[in-house]
Amino acid sequence: MADKQHLYLVDGSAYIFRAYHRLPPLTDPQGTPVGAVYGYTTMLWKLADDLHKADGPTHLAVILDASGHSFRNDLYDQYKANRPEAPEDLKPQFPLIRDATRAFSLPCIEEQGLEADDLIASYAKEATRRGWDVTIVSSDKDLMQLVGRCAEPHDGIDGGCIDMLDTMKNQRIEIPEVVEKFGVPPELVGDVLALMGDSADNIPGIYGVGPKTATKLIQEHGSLTAALDAAPDMKPSKLRERLIEGREMAELSRVLVTLKDDCELPLPLDAFKLDAVPKEPLAAFLEKHGFTSLLRRLGDGRGSPERRTDLNPAKQETAGAPATPDGNRQPLPDMPPVDRSVYACVQTEAALMDWVERAYAARLVAVDTETSALDAISADLVGVSLAVGPNEACYIPLGHGGTDMFAEKPEQVPLATAVALLKPLLESDAVLKVGQNIKYDLNVLARHGIAVSPIEDTMIVSFALDAGRGMEGIGGGHGMDELSVRHLGHTPLAFKDVCGTGKKAIPFGEVPLDRATEYAAEDADVTWRLYKHLKPRLAAESGTRIYERVDRPLIPVVAQMEREGIKVDRAALARLSEEFAAQIGMLEKQVHQLAGEEFTVGSPKQLGDILFDKLGYKGGKKGKSGQYSTDQSVLEKLAGEGAEIAEKVLEWRQLSKLKSTYTDALQAAINPDTGRVHTSYSLVGAQTGRLSSTDPNLQNIPIRTEIGRQIREAFVAEEGNVLLAADYSQIELRLAAHMADVPSLKEAFAAGEDIHARTAQEMYGEVTRDTRAAAKTINFAILYGISRWGLAGRLGIEPDEAQAMIDRYFERFPGIQKYIVHTLEGVRERGYSETLFGRKTWFPRIDSKNQAERQGSERAAINAPIQGTSADIIKRAMARMLPALADAGLGHVRMLLQVHDELVFELPEGDVERASPVIERVMAEAALPAVKLTVPLGIEIGTGKSWGAAH
Repeated sequence: MADKQHLYLVDGSAYIFRAYHRLPPLTDPQGTPVGAVYGYTTMLWKLADDLHKADGPTHLAVILDASGHSFRNDLYDQYKANRPEAPEDLKPQFPLIRDATRAFSLPCIEEQGLEADDLIASYAKEATRRGWDVTIVSSDKDLMQLVGRCAEPHDGIDGGCIDMLDTMKNQRIEIPEVVEKFGVPPELVGDVLALMGDSADNIPGIYGVGPKTATKLIQEHGSLTAALDAAPDMKPSKLRERLIEGREMAELSRVLVTLKDDCELPLPLDAFKLDAVPKEPLAAFLEKHGFTSLLRRLGDGRGSPERRTDLNPAKQETAGAPATPDGNRQPLPDMPPVDRSVYACVQTEAALMDWVERAYAARLVAVDTETSALDAISADLVGVSLAVGPNEACYIPLGHGGTDMFAEKPEQVPLATAVALLKPLLESDAVLKVGQNIKYDLNVLARHGIAVSPIEDTMIVSFALDAGRGMEGIGGGHGMDELSVRHLGHTPLAFKDVCGTGKKAIPFGEVPLDRATEYAAEDADVTWRLYKHLKPRLAAESGTRIYERVDRPLIPVVAQMEREGIKVDRAALARLSEEFAAQIGMLEKQVHQLAGEEFTVGSPKQLGDILFDKLGYKGGKKGKSGQYSTDQSVLEKLAGEGAEIAEKVLEWRQLSKLKSTYTDALQAAINPDTGRVHTSYSLVGAQTGRLSSTDPNLQNIPIRTEIGRQIREAFVAEEGNVLLAADYSQIELRLAAHMADVPSLKEAFAAGEDIHARTAQEMYGEVTRDTRAAAKTINFAILYGISRWGLAGRLGIEPDEAQAMIDRYFERFPGIQKYIVHTLEGVRERGYSETLFGRKTWFPRIDSKNQAERQGSERAAINAPIQGTSADIIKRAMARMLPALADAGLGHVRMLLQVHDELVFELPEGDVERASPVIERVMAEAALPAVKLTVPLGIEIGTGKSWGAAH
C-alpha cells in the first residue's frame, strides 16, 4: 500500500445514466431489463481494475442518490422539477445496480434526504482532513467547486487535496481545467452557477444572464455578493435591471448550488479499502444475469463460448450466434492492454526497413497517416504509423520540426526515401492493409504515388454491422475513439491532448516525437485490434455480403472521385453572390416595411418579438430561453395562414443560406493547385447507407428550383469536355413496387407510364395538375411512414381527410400496407431492417415508451429497406463503372460526383455517344446478379457544358 492514502469517490448516478444510454435494451434470463446494469458493470469493473493496478489509489466507494427529495426541495419547491421521471425500463435496474456494486465488494453509499454530491463533498472533506488525497470520478460541474481544496495541516498531518477524473475523456480535472471551463477558480464556481442558473436542476439564477456574462461579472467583482452590490451603480441597461430584480433568486441559487460538506458519514473511510476484483460474489451475479462474456473475462470457465446465454439484446440474436450484451457475437480476442510506452519511433532508414520486413512477415498491417490538415487533397504528409500486432506499433515521422527554416528538426527518414521503402509494401497483394477511414489515407498517399491495395476498413466493417445501433454516452458513431471505447474498453489519446486547443494549438508536425509516437502509433494499434475483433463478426452476423459486395469495393472508387474534384466558375459564383446579396437586401427592406420598423432579420429573438408581440400573430410559443420559436415549421405555418412577412423571411433565410453555403463558400473551397473543388464523401454518414458529402456539402443544393439550377450552372467542364449527368428515375418508387409486390405500379413502370399520374387516377379517378401533384406527395409520404397529421400539413387539408386518403391509398395498393406491417413486425422481432442486399439498419428504440422516439423509429424503419436498397444499387453501379468504361476504351472518362440518385461524369464531348450506353447499362444492371428486380430501373442522361445544363 502506498504511504499516502488516496480515496476515489465515484459519482454512481452519472455512471448509471451513461450506461443506460450506452447500449440497446437488454434483458436477462428472467426477462428483467439489464442494459444499464451491464453497461454499469463493465464501466465499474474497468475503473476498479485500473485503479487497483495503478500506483497510488487505496480506497474507493460508489455514491448514489437515494431519492428525488432533499433539503433543497424544502428551500425551493421547483428544484429539479423539470427532470423527467426515470424511463420505465430503467427503474427495475436500480436495485440490480446496487447489487452489482456490492458484487465487486465495493461500498455503495446512499442516504435519504441527501444528494450524492453532498455525500461526496462530506467524504472528501473528512478524507483530506486525515491527510488523504481525493479523486472524484465525475465530470459534474457542481463538483468542480471542490477541486483543488486542501485541508489545513494539523496535529502533524499534512492535509490532502482534491481533484476529479473524467473517465469519458480520460482526463484529470484540476484547478487549470476548472479555470479554463468557468473562467474563475473552483471557489468561485458556485458564484458563477448562481448567476447563470442551471436548467437541468431548475436552479433559477438570474433570467437573461448566461455563462459568459456570469463569468465576466464574477471576474470583475470578485464574488456574487460584490457583483449584486455593484448593480445599482452600473450604467442603465437590461443587465443592471436583471441583477437588481433577480438578486433574491441569485442568492437563493447560491444556497442551492452550495455543496453540504458536513453530512454524517454512513460508513467510515476505512471501509472503502480497494482490493482486487474478487471472483465471488461477482461470478454468481454475472451468471445470474447472463453476462457470459464478463464471466469469461473473470476466468472461471463458466462462461465458455460453448455455454448458451439467455441474455437477449432487444431480440437481436442471429441464429447460431449467441449475442453478448455489448452487441458483439464474437468474444474479444485475448490481447494485452494498450501500452503506449512500448511503441517505436522510427527515425532511421535501417529501422524503417526492419518494420517493413515485419509487416511482410505478418501479412496484415494497420496503417494510419498524420497530416498537416484535415483536407486530404491539400494536406502535407507529416508521418505514417504501422501496427502488426497488439502493442507492436511504430510511428515514422516524416515532416516534424518547426515551420521556421532555422528551427531545429529532429532526426527522421527523408520523405522520398520513406516513400520508396513503403510503396512496395503498401501496394503488395501479399499484405493486407487495414485502416480506420482508410479513404483519407488512400488520398494522402496517392499524392505521393502510392496506390494502397488490398485494403480493409474498420469504420466500414462497424457500419456494416451496427448502423443505427446508437450507443449514447460513448457515441453511436463509427469513429475510432468511439469504437475503441465501445469494443476494447480503451480511451485513446485525443488529438487535442497532444496538439492543444484554441490559440494554444500547435500543428502535429511540431509535437515532440515521444508524444507524437504515443498518439500516432496508438491509432494504428487500436485499428489493428478493432479489425481482429470486428471482422469475425461479419460472417457470424451475416454482414459479409453487404461489406464485400457493396461497401468495401467502393472505398477506392470514392477516394478517386474526391481526388478528381470538379471545376467551378469562380466568376459565375461571384456574380451569383452579388445578385443574392442584392435580393437579400431587397427582401430585408420588404420585411422591415411589413414589420413597421427595422430590426435584425437574422435574430430569432427580435423576429419572434415582431411576429407575436407587435404584429399579434397567433401560435407563438416560448422556449426555456424565454424567446419565441421562429424555426422553419413555425414560419411555414404562418405563411400558409397568409402572413406575408413570414413568407419573405423564409425567402431571406434560403437566399442567405445559399449565399453563405455555396456561392461564397465554393469560391473559398477552390483548391489553388488543381483549380477544382474537392468534396469529401462519408461512407457512414447516413444510417441507411447513402453517401453524404461535406466541405462542401453538395447534397443540399435545391434540386428543382431556379436558384438551385443557377448554382449548378457554376459547376463546369474543362475546355473541350462536357459534363454528363446520369440519374435514376423514381428509383425508390420502383423499389417499393418490387418489394411490396404492387401489380398496378409494376405494370405502370414496365409500360413507361407516369407513375404519379397512375396514382392520381387510382386515388382521384382523374388526372389533373392538382391531383397529380397531390398523388406525388402521397406516393413519397407513404413510403416515409407519414402520419395523418404530417400528410394533412403537406396537402393543406384536415387530419381526418388525410387519414381517409391514406386509407384509400392502402385500398388501391394493398401491397404497400402489407409491406409496412411486415417491415415493422420484422424490425420489432429482430431489432433491425434489411435491404435486398442484406444491409442492416438497427432501431433500438422501436419499442420505446417515449411516443416521439417510437414513432420516429417506425417511420425510419418503413423507409430504410427502400432507401437503403437504392443506396446499395448506386454504390454497386459506382464500383463497376470505371472498369466497364475502361473495357469500352473509355478509361479517360472521369466520375466526379454522386448526389442523391445521380452520377456526374466529365468526358470529351466526342465520347458522349459511346459512353452514354455504357453508363446506362451499368446503372440499369447494378442489382444483378445478386437481386433480380421485377421492375426496370429507369436512367435519365443529360449532357452540357455545366452541371445545370446537363439536367
